Amino acid sequence: MPPRSLQTAALGMQAQQTSIDNIANNLSNANTTGYKRSRVVFQDLLYENVQASAEGQTDGAEPAELQIGSGTTAVATVRNFSQGSFSKTGNSLDLAINGDGFFQVQQPDGSLAYTRDGTFTLSSEGNIVTQTGLKVQPNINVPPNAVEISIDQEGTVKARLQGESEMVELGQMELARFPNSAGLRPQGGNLYEQTESSGEPFIGTPGRGGLGNVRQGFLEKGNVKVVQEMTSLIQAQRTYELNSRMVTTSDEMMQTANNVKR
Repeated sequence: MPPRSLQTAALGMQAQQTSIDNIANNLSNANTTGYKRSRVVFQDLLYENVQASAEGQTDGAEPAELQIGSGTTAVATVRNFSQGSFSKTGNSLDLAINGDGFFQVQQPDGSLAYTRDGTFTLSSEGNIVTQTGLKVQPNINVPPNAVEISIDQEGTVKARLQGESEMVELGQMELARFPNSAGLRPQGGNLYEQTESSGEPFIGTPGRGGLGNVRQGFLEKGNVKVVQEMTSLIQAQRTYELNSRMVTTSDEMMQTANNVKR
């Protein structure tokens, strides 16, 4: 049977590899609109009572036991939904949320997904959609003869039609807010889906009920802090190397023990 230290160090290397994989994903999305960085959560594994506590102590102290742990494992990734900085684009359909909340989009199967990425455009039918063609909900249709689109901080969409001087109201955007945003499950494509952990969404008008305001002509950058991620990368790499050294040390000790038997 291999020594406990060999198994524990191997688990440590596996855990740090998971951490490095997560850091690599954060860094690769540093310039992704609305991306929220994540971190890996670790837990120690089962402990074994190698030796029971000594009996007969009279000083009233709690008897100590000899326990050896089995290493560590990655159990979850926790996403940080702190606000990213804004980038001005000047495009009328680029929107950023200043505060809490998510845009709602309808997926091909009819279910709703949620995003902080407000890089919107118009479909061939005039609907406001994401870059992949998903309709923003509530659905708002822009007439083909619209020459100007205005979206105020409360999400009211207006357009000036060709030959007209007054703006015409087209619809009202709504945002979704969750009791526990960290419980949302990422789907890829800058989308999140609701889970039991996230809770039921509160749907409302931007700027009301704790929801953030809408900023037209801006996009929210990802909240990845490159310097912080590089520091975490160095720490994970060093920890991986130490666990690798432990594997080598355990192997050398096994060889020494085998030589003694000879």
